[in-house]
Amino acid sequence: MTIFSRRKPGSADARTTGRTNRLAVLDGLRIFAALLVVFHHYVGYGGGFTPTDGAWGKPPEQVFHRASALGAYTWTGICLFFVISGFVICMSSWGRPVGDFVRSRVIRLYPAYWFAILLSTAVVALWPIVRHPLKPEQVLANLTMFHMGLGIDNVDAVYWTLWYELRFYLLFAIVVWQGVTYRRIVAFCSIWTVAGIVSTSTHWPVLEFFAMSDVSSFFVAGLALYLVYRYGPNLMLLGIVGISWILSILFTINHQHTVSSILGRPSLHVWPALLMVTLSYLVMIVVALGWTSRIQWRWLTFAGSLTYPLYLVHETMGWTALRALYDHGTKPWAAVGYVTAGMLVAAWLIHRLIERPLTPLLKRGMITSIDQLRAAEPARAAPPAAPAPAGPAMDAVPPARPPHGATEAERSLV
Repeated sequence: MTIFSRRKPGSADARTTGRTNRLAVLDGLRIFAALLVVFHHYVGYGGGFTPTDGAWGKPPEQVFHRASALGAYTWTGICLFFVISGFVICMSSWGRPVGDFVRSRVIRLYPAYWFAILLSTAVVALWPIVRHPLKPEQVLANLTMFHMGLGIDNVDAVYWTLWYELRFYLLFAIVVWQGVTYRRIVAFCSIWTVAGIVSTSTHWPVLEFFAMSDVSSFFVAGLALYLVYRYGPNLMLLGIVGISWILSILFTINHQHTVSSILGRPSLHVWPALLMVTLSYLVMIVVALGWTSRIQWRWLTFAGSLTYPLYLVHETMGWTALRALYDHGTKPWAAVGYVTAGMLVAAWLIHRLIERPLTPLLKRGMITSIDQLRAAEPARAAPPAAPAPAGPAMDAVPPARPPHGATEAERSLV
């Protein structure tokens, strides 16, 4: 059997035996991507109002020299995040009603997010070293996660990615509402890709809002790669992934130029960022082909549970802690190690004390609300019975006969 014919899409085998078990390797990739972003913010960037206000009080290249150049490229961990998100959302929504999909996204995103907003606001209010706190009404708007749509700044700059994730979920909810199938995923990927391409030339704000032309290619690649994982590769799916990679490369070139400009290092080459994005695609292709399915190390699942809280809290609070340690004489690499370890501990505490207790409470509340919503809908009245035919009994249409050769189960359905 060739690599292009493992299963037929839509076949009974694909529908009933598609692999949907948790992939521990994805948890490992998620924490790895998060640590890449942490490295970028601590070693490659440093934040602050100006270079002298950031984590080090000077440009990072004066502190870490060559290592800061590597840190200038590890923002690409975000790209790996987005591909994984497309893969996991497709996998977790298969066969689920839209209500379950929405509920799972709410209880996954909001508890840790709410706490991180309040914690970050408190930190910058007490120690406004690298950032000033937002106004109270801006903080309240951030709690909705829709604040960027209102033109309001993020409490923590890294939350910009959540706005993309949220719009992706809202769009994909349409597919879940109709029922997730192979054909609908392919159609969604195709339409979204074309919409993104068109939006770059039309500059129509409404289309661009939904098309998300800059990052949609990563989500599309993840969706297509899950179909590869579930059904096996074919030229159509690999073509979707290939086109997504090309669009991702174009985004990476533009974004790396922006990052280099912000860092005040316009002479930085682009090729390392392109290499890292390409490697992200390659490692996800390896996962999609099933070559890592036997990796089920439990510590990967534990590490994966820290990813989201770590991402939420590491930036502004981490910069503040780095500046405090550095100003008191701590060596730069030691400070990075201490703060990274501290952020991992904070992530574990948020997972253990915030996410675990609040998730079941929020889940029960949402289930109750949805049940009450459904119960409030009036029951549909049965259609009135058709009047008896006026002609003789022989004019009545006889019931259809089961097709020749039908099985007993098929006969019972006729």
